[in-house]
This record gives sequence, structure tokens and C-alpha cells, in this order.
Amino acid sequence: MKTCLTSLALLLLIGGCTSQPVDKEVISTEEAPAAIGPYSQAIRVGNHLYLSGQIAIDPASGEMVEGGIEDQTRQVMQNIQAVLNAAGFSMQDVVQSKVFLSDLNNYQAMNDVYATYFRESPPARAAVEVARLPLDAMIEIMVTAVKTN
Repeated sequence: MKTCLTSLALLLLIGGCTSQPVDKEVISTEEAPAAIGPYSQAIRVGNHLYLSGQIAIDPASGEMVEGGIEDQTRQVMQNIQAVLNAAGFSMQDVVQSKVFLSDLNNYQAMNDVYATYFRESPPARAAVEVARLPLDAMIEIMVTAVKTN
């Protein structure tokens, strides 16, 4: 047993020494709102893309969109699409999303808009109510995408 464990540890150590480093690339586009803090719109590591949370800021005006949860959700999803596209990804590459709502009573209305962006094979998802979002947004969504081909 001790020999087996030693051999396994040696294999893991050798495997770790031969792996190639993966570059970290900052993704940024003017088609989505600029960061309002010290963070990147997205980071690509290999075939994974990690998008920061998006709120309903119109990238053209730099202002929050007018309207209710449907309008804000639509703008958030458009912002996400813009960052994905800038990195060469699409909505079909999204494998996980995290939805933050200022009022969980908006869950169904958010879902109605959200579902139009993920018609087939929607990503794994969590949705939670939070006390407050930046700029008093009603919704924030962050996603992770993976290129599989």
C-alpha cells in the first residue's frame, strides 16, 4: 500500500512538472459598460472565460437603462453577449450563471427574458436576492463560459 501511494505521489509530481502554464488574458470591449471598479470585464484562462457581473448600464450612454426588471435583464444579457463575443465565445458556451436580484419577486419576470437567451441547454444557475446592487440596479448576472470545440 505504501509503495502504491509513493508511486501515485511520484506520478502526480511528475505530471505537475510537465504541464504547460496557462496564460491569463484580460478581455475588454467598448460594446459593454466599462468596469466601475478595479476589475476586468472578463478573464480568459485557456478555454475558460470568467465574466464579471454585469448590471443594466447602457454602454453607449454609461447610464442605467430606464424601465423595470425586463428592461434591465435584457440590457444585462446584451452586455454579457458583447463581452462573450469580444472573447470569441457565444451564449451557447455559457456553462454557469449567477443571478443577483434586489427583489426576488422579480424572479419570474427575469426568467421570462433570461430564457430567450438560452433556448437550448441552459447553463447551471443560481439566483439569489441581495440587499443592494451597485448603482441600485435591480439585477446583476455573472457567467462562466467554456469552449469545448
